[in-house]
Amino acid sequence: MEHITLLIGIVIVTALVFDFTNGFHDTANAMATTISTGAMKPKAAVAMSAVLNLVGAFLSVEVAKTISSGMLDEASGIKPEVIFAGLVGAILWNLLTWLAGLPSSSSHALMGGLIGATLASVGFGGVNGDVVVMKVLIPALAAPLVAGTAAMLATRLTYRLARKADERKTAKGYKAGQITSAALVSLAHGTNDAQKTMGVITLALISGGILGADADPPLWVIASAGIAIALGTYLGGWRIIRTMGKGLTDIQPPQGFAAQTSAAVTILASSNIGFSLSTTHVCSGAVMGSGLGRKGGVVRWSTATRMFVGWGMTLPAAGLIAAISAVIAEQGDWGVTVVAVLLVVSSAAIWLASRREVVDHTNVNDVDPIAPQNADATGTDAARPTDEGAEPQPAGVVTTAIRAVVPPPTTGAAAALSDTESTPGDGPGEPSKPTADVAP
Repeated sequence: MEHITLLIGIVIVTALVFDFTNGFHDTANAMATTISTGAMKPKAAVAMSAVLNLVGAFLSVEVAKTISSGMLDEASGIKPEVIFAGLVGAILWNLLTWLAGLPSSSSHALMGGLIGATLASVGFGGVNGDVVVMKVLIPALAAPLVAGTAAMLATRLTYRLARKADERKTAKGYKAGQITSAALVSLAHGTNDAQKTMGVITLALISGGILGADADPPLWVIASAGIAIALGTYLGGWRIIRTMGKGLTDIQPPQGFAAQTSAAVTILASSNIGFSLSTTHVCSGAVMGSGLGRKGGVVRWSTATRMFVGWGMTLPAAGLIAAISAVIAEQGDWGVTVVAVLLVVSSAAIWLASRREVVDHTNVNDVDPIAPQNADATGTDAARPTDEGAEPQPAGVVTTAIRAVVPPPTTGAAAALSDTESTPGDGPGEPSKPTADVAP
């Protein structure tokens, strides 16, 4: 019993570490557009988001029930080692995609990790396939389409209603609306993503015999998950904020307001019916929809392609890491120790790699070096200012694949690139303005 108690303690700590990475990985979902349009200062934005994530964690437990008693069959012999291995897969995939500045789904990393570890340990009988399809896979496909369509229509309606108004005056109102809608997204994120960690901890307590089957998360589990995701949110996932705020489309205040409102409504609706929805998919879809909804707006499909590749790889990649971890962890105490050490070492190596180009609140709105700001709506990169008369060249298959897996270039390369690029002005009819160099 002492061994099981210690192991469950390790699982709980690892789950809270995942919750922390979920927080800084998904900060962009709520605050990228607010920060990119200047509606809020970066540090103030992530602080507000952190508080509302904490509040949201206490509003519902429906998604937690889906994780703890729906997706996996706890009666099939799932042991704490399996849950630990699933969390390891989710954490490492979160960190790798953060390093690449890729808005991938923390939710799907967790799902993939748990499913992969369960398949390696128990087999197909440990996974409730119908629940995975109905409450995970179908919402994953539908959510970005629903949020994107809603954001596109809302953006078109917004610009139509305000077509005769002075753009500079209305921008102030839309920035205020962005703050409100960003707060709503943060609250919605807490009701959805914090619950996933609650569900994992509850599943670990059930598998160890501490809680009965189908038990709700205890209050201390809800509180600890809320605090962990709030701390991660406050840390800020600046690399992903840069990609979502500057890399997918050029967002103006009306678009930001429409995108965030559409995303918040979609996430809150899914939380109430127990869909374990990816807030990243919803918010990314809403941002792209807002780009398509503004006349003259663009979606940078080179960045979107990287994102889609990441989405497709998340479930299998996290599952593969977790499956290997599960095989090792089930060898006994030494196996759990080896997996824990590998997790710490790998996390430290990823963090050290991120120090080669620091992205923080001081340079988060600089040009994303991987997503050229002069990419047109067809996904081609327009000719550089230094290449007069050159025709736009489509990104090739190799280039697209490399962009999907490699981290941003070093500071020197990013600075050289930003010298030749510019971002659009404040309004559709205004000239472009040069951007600042990427700060070291």
